[in-house]
Amino acid sequence: MPYTPTLALVALGLIVLAAIALRVIRSLRRLASARTLVRDRVGDNVGLLKARTAALKVAFAQRRPSG
Repeated sequence: MPYTPTLALVALGLIVLAAIALRVIRSLRRLASARTLVRDRVGDNVGLLKARTAALKVAFAQRRPSG
């Protein structure tokens, strides 16, 4: 049959495409989990920095002479 080599190449191409798609999906999942981890840590650090800044403002306000 003249179509057999063409069908074989199409099947091989689909298999290769599926393998590449699986790798890309796996990589995207890892990237998403890493992004979430970084966002959480940065958010925690920003919160701590805001709390420290507020504490310093209170401390400076208490040191100023009233009057």
